[in-house]
Amino acid sequence: MSIKTWKPHPIDLAIVESLERKGALTDIELFDLLRGRYGSVGFGSFNRVLMRLEIEGKVHVSSLIKGKRRVELVKKE
Repeated sequence: MSIKTWKPHPIDLAIVESLERKGALTDIELFDLLRGRYGSVGFGSFNRVLMRLEIEGKVHVSSLIKGKRRVELVKKE
């Protein structure tokens, strides 16, 4: 039986903080940053969090080339 625990620092908050510090990043660069911080982050769960942040209006994801996306923080005015 696997016991799931809450992470002290949620992944979606880490994504927003990384984009605030570094500016716009590609999805691969952002995923590598998160894997360095959390270790066991899957690409599927990363995409789900990224999609939820985009639906909430916190980030904007656009396509650069095939297989590469640009992730940027939405500026609130």
